Amino acid sequence: MGHHHGHHHHHHGTKNLKVAFFLNLSFTIIEIVGGLYTNSLAILSDALHDLGDSMTIGLSWYFQKLSEKGRDDLYSYGYKRYSLLGAIINAIVLLLGSAFILTKAIPGLLNPNETDAQGMLVLAVFGVIVNGAAMLKLKKGTSINEKVISLHLLEDVLGWAAVLIGSLIMMYFDAPWIDPLLSVLIAAFIIFNVVKNLRKSFSIILQATPKEVNIEGIHQKLLALPEITDVHDCHVWTMDGEYHVLSTHLRLDKDYSLTQIAEIKVQVKALLKTDVQHVTIEFEGVNEQCEGC
Repeated sequence: MGHHHGHHHHHHGTKNLKVAFFLNLSFTIIEIVGGLYTNSLAILSDALHDLGDSMTIGLSWYFQKLSEKGRDDLYSYGYKRYSLLGAIINAIVLLLGSAFILTKAIPGLLNPNETDAQGMLVLAVFGVIVNGAAMLKLKKGTSINEKVISLHLLEDVLGWAAVLIGSLIMMYFDAPWIDPLLSVLIAAFIIFNVVKNLRKSFSIILQATPKEVNIEGIHQKLLALPEITDVHDCHVWTMDGEYHVLSTHLRLDKDYSLTQIAEIKVQVKALLKTDVQHVTIEFEGVNEQCEGC
């Protein structure tokens, strides 16, 4: 029953991501056309941001479906790591795009082009509405995928709010430099967030201990059980930033029957369920030598 409920949530999450993907992609195309038409670098740089978001949402939608497959002979841990691959591909595209925007925008600061401020204003109003609608759709979601993407869309809404204010200023004042300045700020904002996400992705690939898991705390929890005298060879890593895996060796104070060991195992897993989702334990007798420790 619980599994069925979880599957329903997954299915709902996939549907939300699908709606957000098509909303975002359609709007990105309108933006590219509008940016070229209004001669606005700020709108083109936001179009790049939205294209990156469309890719992220598309990949998340695809991986959300893929992650429902679970494990098989090819991927014994399941397909969770694919979401990282998507994040890295997306980050590289955004970094290259942002660098390209900066090569156009920085000279534009010194020698700004005239832009169609009214056209920019219309697009900006539209931008706030479309991205706001997609964000609200995903904000109700429960999966981490939906939560991450709704943050992305919040950034978009803020980017468009900036373009809206910029276009209003340009309608009443002769300040064409505002447009390239906005595009520099948007590009810098994208680069800052991409680097942050890349660092997280690489730490997962390099099997760093998840930040929220305290190995010393785990040792203390386990040693609090009277049957356990020593905890060693303890490793914690994460599959995708959410699903954490632990393997450890536990030395027992005396020899126990298999039934008693099974009971100790249940206690250990109950103690660790807030820290990790997958636990592998090797028990050692009092005089047993640990191989490979």
